[in-house]
Amino acid sequence: MAFNRKEQHKELPEEKIIEINAQMEGTLTFSDPVNLKIHGRYTGKLDTRGTLTIGASAQVDANITGEAVIIAGKVKGNVIAKKMLVLMPTAVLHGDISTPKLNIVEGALFQGRCHMLEDVLTIDDLAQYLEIEIPAILELATTGKIPALKEGDSWKFERAQIDQWASSGKVR
Repeated sequence: MAFNRKEQHKELPEEKIIEINAQMEGTLTFSDPVNLKIHGRYTGKLDTRGTLTIGASAQVDANITGEAVIIAGKVKGNVIAKKMLVLMPTAVLHGDISTPKLNIVEGALFQGRCHMLEDVLTIDDLAQYLEIEIPAILELATTGKIPALKEGDSWKFERAQIDQWASSGKVR
């Protein structure tokens, strides 16, 4: 006897992929996460969310701000990678970098200054990371029950301190 069973599958969000294989100039800003791949020549400013890949044949003259940045081509400009920066063996980077995680593969060329950022979370990032509602996090932060730093009107949380706090069993 055969059993028919319906399996429910969650719909995965469609991955947004944008590839640039031409010469472009200007400012590109993305508020939603995308997988942006540049293979041509780009001049201007890049402000991305998601993964930005500079292909081996690309030449980019721009200041770059992104989450995950992978460089295999030539970049002239400063790079701020909020999650990680990878310089592939064919990468040539002239500019300063700021990132919490850096991987420079043998063969890559880097000329500039490097500032290693603390892995800092915003309140929205922390809510997603801990799967806790924002009002609960605000309560923990204002009462000092969670390691936090208030900068102006916003809260900042160092991931290492949050991980230590969560593993200590103080999450309540």
